[in-house]
Amino acid sequence: MDVPADRKYTKSHEWHKLQDDLVVIGISEHAVTELTDITYVDLPKPGTKVTAGEPFGEIESVKATSELFSGISGEVTQVNETLASDPGLLNRDPYDSGWLIKVRPLDISELDKLMPAEAYQGTLA
Repeated sequence: MDVPADRKYTKSHEWHKLQDDLVVIGISEHAVTELTDITYVDLPKPGTKVTAGEPFGEIESVKATSELFSGISGEVTQVNETLASDPGLLNRDPYDSGWLIKVRPLDISELDKLMPAEAYQGTLA
């Protein structure tokens, strides 16, 4: 299972990648595999505040509905609008074009509290 080393992970299977002064958040390939065919994604609007450890949205599949959690606190600056019309993009490309939201973090050091790829990979075994 692919776990890119250039990002940090949460126990709830979200990844966080620093990109310039923003943090891009998505879900891992493991989460996508467990959910199977994703049918709907409910994401916050730009300007919404997110809090570390709190849900910011929901994802639905033919198998289950799951909450999406942020590992950092900040303000949503951008939402992947493509997912509204093509939620299956998450199944096809969870680490690149299937990102969920971009957040301007309040405290970038919160990323240090998240798991590096190797530690996250260990939780999947």
